[in-house]
This record gives sequence, structure tokens and C-alpha cells, in this order.
Amino acid sequence: MNKVYIGLGSNEGDRFKNLQRSLQLLSKDPRIELEKVSSIYETEPVGYKRQNKFLNAVCEVSTSISPYQLLDLLKNIEKKMGRKKTFKWGPRNIDLDILLFDALVIDENGLHIPHKELDKRKFVLLPLCEIAPGVVHPVLKTSIRKLLLNLNKSVIQTVDTDLH
Repeated sequence: MNKVYIGLGSNEGDRFKNLQRSLQLLSKDPRIELEKVSSIYETEPVGYKRQNKFLNAVCEVSTSISPYQLLDLLKNIEKKMGRKKTFKWGPRNIDLDILLFDALVIDENGLHIPHKELDKRKFVLLPLCEIAPGVVHPVLKTSIRKLLLNLNKSVIQTVDTDLH
């Protein structure tokens, strides 16, 4: 069985119910076994800022299907839930992304594993670190815990000084 981490996000409609429903639909597939689900985090939007805050979570699943089959399944769940294509970083009722799929590295045909922005997104790293802190990013060769710590260190803080 393959161990996979999936990011979930929603900022339209009943965000909590959207996350719940996506997990229900995912677990209905007999090829998917839902292992763990992180806490839910409310986060600011990235990219396009003039939209509602997101609810984000990460789940761990075991599956026997290929990464491409899983991508199709996730896109079908989004479609079934009524996700509409808008624009990059636009609002959405549900967003399901493959973050990690075992230690695979794939970058082709619309499939990017590990997720291209994984190491730069606190809203993904925080819930992922909650359920899988020791998992290693297959390209960066760094644990999720360390990626999160490095991201936190890179935040610029203001210094209270008088330049006059």
C-alpha cells in the first residue's frame, strides 16, 4: 500500500462541511483507507487576497492506486462537490491536492509530487507536521518538522528602533 498525504482547503460556502464531505467521498472509494486527519486551521488566502479565509487540513491515506488514478479521483470529488474553475489562487469550495505520495517524485502532465509549494506553505506544513512530522520531503531530503521550523525562522520580524 502507498502512503499518501492530501491537502484539503475550502473558503466558500460551509467550509467545515466541505472538508467533511470531501473526506467522506474519499473514504467511500474502496481503494482508499483514511488513516489520519489533522486539525483544521483557518488561514489567510495566498496570492489573491480579496477573498474569504480558508479552512485547511491534511489527511493521510493508504491506497493501492497510482498517483494518476488518485489525481483523477480527487478531481472527480471536486467536480462532484461543485467546484468551479475560476482563476489562479481564486476562491473555491474545495481544493484537494496530493502533497506527498510515498517517496515518489513526479513532474509531468499536470501532476507534481511532491506538491511544488509544499515547503513554502505554512497552511500545509502545519497540519502535515501535526500528523507526519518525521516524513521526509523526497527532493529536499528534509523532514516536514524541519521544513516548518525553517519556514518559521524565515519570517521577517519588525525591530523597534529609532532610525533618527
